[in-house]
Amino acid sequence: MVLKSFEDRLERIVEGVFSRAFKSGLEPVEIGRRLIREMEASRTVDVSGRALAPNRFVVRLSEEDYGRFFDEQNQLIADLAATVRTYAAQEHLSFLGRVSVELEVDETLGLGIFRLHPSYDERLPEMEPDGWLEGPDGLRYQLKSGVMTIGRLSGSDIVLSDPNISRQHAELHAMGDNYQLIDLGSTNGCKVNGQRIERHVLRDGDELTFGPIKLRFRRP
Repeated sequence: MVLKSFEDRLERIVEGVFSRAFKSGLEPVEIGRRLIREMEASRTVDVSGRALAPNRFVVRLSEEDYGRFFDEQNQLIADLAATVRTYAAQEHLSFLGRVSVELEVDETLGLGIFRLHPSYDERLPEMEPDGWLEGPDGLRYQLKSGVMTIGRLSGSDIVLSDPNISRQHAELHAMGDNYQLIDLGSTNGCKVNGQRIERHVLRDGDELTFGPIKLRFRRP
């Protein structure tokens, strides 16, 4: 039962990130699954009791697979890193430094075969997040490090003055060079691109809906 629950969570995370099809003998979703399995197999606990997962992942691919991924390599790396961050947030895992995913060619590998090498690397400093939420009227809410609150309360970092917005509606958590939106049990919920979510790692262009208010997440 525990294993089945883990498999179900894994599938939801990975399938949620990789909604696009890549033309290759190797599907990115397979790499995403392996990433999560390696995080589980390599997780540890530091002296303060904090659960840690590897933050650097080197993916070695056949020359043909690497070539077929080349045009979308940056997006693939971003998606793989988002998979790692999403799973870590769900499982309350921390990192020693910034999450890094690297693709390398291994000429000894055949089409569809890959090797994954996870490691802990504190030499990778966290990057300062950079982004904003954009309203239909052109208003921008600049995002910052740490946790930002969204709600009707005047003390919120992002104040949304509408009776359909809960006093404490949601939070935005900076995760390295990315953000995760977390619903705080609001009455009318949070949606990303029309789908109701409890927590979601944001990507440039995502439409966020809080009650009747729609904002768009933007990166430079």
